[in-house]
Amino acid sequence: MHAIAGSSVVLLGIDIAERQVSGLLGFAIERTDHLEGERYWLPNFLLFEVNDKGSRSDHSSVRNPFQEFLWGDYTAKPEHTYTYRVVAMYGRAGALDAGPEVSVRIATASERSPLGAVYFNRGFSVAQRYVERFGDRPPDRVPYGEAYKWLSRGLAEGLLAFIGRANSPSWGLRAALYEFSYQPVLDAFRIAADSGADVRIVYDNSKAAPGERNVAAVQAAGIADLTIPRTNTSRIPHNKFIVLLRNGVPVEVWTGSTNITEGGIFGHSNVGHVVRDARVAKSFYDYWRQLSVDPAVAQLRKWVDRNTPTPVRKPQANSVRTLFSPRSDIRMLEWYAKLMDEARDSVFLTAAFGVNEVLRRVFEKDVDYLRYLLLEREDETIETINRDPDNRVVSGGFIGDRDGWHQWLAESPTGLNEHVKFIHTKYMLIDPLGNDPIVITGSANFSNASVRDNDENMLVFRGNTHLADLYLGEFMRLFTHFRFRGKTKTPPNEPAPSPVVRGGPKYTKLYLRDSDEWAQRFFVPGSPELKERKLFACR
Repeated sequence: MHAIAGSSVVLLGIDIAERQVSGLLGFAIERTDHLEGERYWLPNFLLFEVNDKGSRSDHSSVRNPFQEFLWGDYTAKPEHTYTYRVVAMYGRAGALDAGPEVSVRIATASERSPLGAVYFNRGFSVAQRYVERFGDRPPDRVPYGEAYKWLSRGLAEGLLAFIGRANSPSWGLRAALYEFSYQPVLDAFRIAADSGADVRIVYDNSKAAPGERNVAAVQAAGIADLTIPRTNTSRIPHNKFIVLLRNGVPVEVWTGSTNITEGGIFGHSNVGHVVRDARVAKSFYDYWRQLSVDPAVAQLRKWVDRNTPTPVRKPQANSVRTLFSPRSDIRMLEWYAKLMDEARDSVFLTAAFGVNEVLRRVFEKDVDYLRYLLLEREDETIETINRDPDNRVVSGGFIGDRDGWHQWLAESPTGLNEHVKFIHTKYMLIDPLGNDPIVITGSANFSNASVRDNDENMLVFRGNTHLADLYLGEFMRLFTHFRFRGKTKTPPNEPAPSPVVRGGPKYTKLYLRDSDEWAQRFFVPGSPELKERKLFACR
C-alpha cells in the first residue's frame, strides 16, 4: 500500500500479487485515529446483495470490501495521525475470510505550515452526504450556518483569518479581485482598515456583471474609500489575490481560483492558496502596483512581458515561479503544453471552460501513461481526447430523480452558481507521484483569453512533493466523486430504472461482485486499470 496524505484527504494505492487475485472479493480498510482514539472499519456504500437489509444494512468494509485498488479517505482531518490497515478478503459474500494484510501510519498536513497553506472547499453541494445531513434545502435554509460550514471545508475560515492578520497600523493588505460581493469578506476588509491597517483593493467595476454587483456590495459594506475601480481592460480583470504587508513590506499572498462570492466560496470547487514567501509576495505586490493605476491592456502587457517573461525551459529544481497576464502572445500556453508533453508517468488537469487547442493536441498524442482530465462539462472538442483509453476524462454531474440506481438519494444543485456549477479550479499536476513534481495553480483558465487579454496570475512549483500530495488528493476526491456519478447516470435514450420493490428486477440496484471478476481488469496488460493500479501504488 502507498499512502498519500493531504490535509483532509488520504489516498491509498493498493497492490497485490497476481497469484493472489484468484477468489479476491475486495479490500477491507480499518482506520485508527491516534489523536481522537477512534478505531473502525471504513464504510462502503456499495453492498453485497446478501448484505442488503435496507436501512438496517451494515456498510462496514469488513463485510462489504472495496472492489478498487485506489481508495480515498475523505473524512480525514488536518494535523491527525492515522494508521490504515488494509486486509484482502476472500471466501464468499456473507462469509468472508481474511487474507494478507498491510498497515501504514501517516500524518495529515497542517494548515499552519511556515511555507503556506492550501484550502479546498467541498466543491459540491450535490452530494449524498449533503442530502443526508441537510435534505434538499439550500444552505441559507439550514439553521446555524451548518451547511455553509460543511461546504466551506475551511476555505471561508482560512480567507477571513488571512485578512484578519491585518489588525493594527503595522499591517497592510493589497487585493486584486474579480467577483467581490460576499459581505462577510468585505466586512473583514473594513474591520482591518478600522484597526489602522493600510487596505487598498482593486476590483472589477465594469458596467456589466459582476461589476454592477461589486459596486452594490462595496457601497453596502461602506468600503468605497478602500477601493480602486479596474475599468480599463479589454476582457476581464480575473485576479483573486491578496498581499499581506508588514511594516510596508510584502510577506505573504493569498491566491487561487476563489471569487469573493457566496457561490465561489461555498458552491463550485475552488482553492485558496497561501504562500508564505516574501519573494513571491513581492512579485504579486509589484504587479498590484501596476493594476492600481488602472492601466490600459497594451501598457500592462509591456510590463508583464518585461518583468515575468515566458519561460523556455523547465523551472529550476525546488523552485516557485510567478507568471502574470495579459501577455503579448500565447507562448505561455505552449510552455504548459511542453511541460505536459515531457511528463514521465502522469498528468492531471482541471478545465472549467474546456480544453484549449494547444493543450488538446498534447492529450491527443499516444503515450504509455495516464492523463486525467476533470471538466465542468464535456463538449464536442473532447471526442478525440476520449478515443485514447489512457485519457481518463470525467465531467461534473449529479444523481437526479430519474438517474441511475435507486439505492441513492436524489441530488440537486443548490443554485449557488448560475453558470459554472461544479469545477472552477485551474490547476495542472505533472508527475505528482514522483520525486520531481510540477504544480501549476492560480486564477487563469489555460485559455487564449486568460493569457493575452485578462488580468491573471499563476504559480509554478517544481519539486514540492508535499504540495503535489495536497493537490493530487483533492483532484482524485473530485474525480472519483464525478466518475461514480457518470457510471450511475441513466443514458438519455433509455428509460430510468423502475423503483425498487421486493422481488422486482435486480438491475434497479447496484451491488458488489460476488467473484474476483472485478479485479481481473486491473491485471490486463496495457489496460488503463493496470496502469492506474501501478501508478498509485508507485510500482
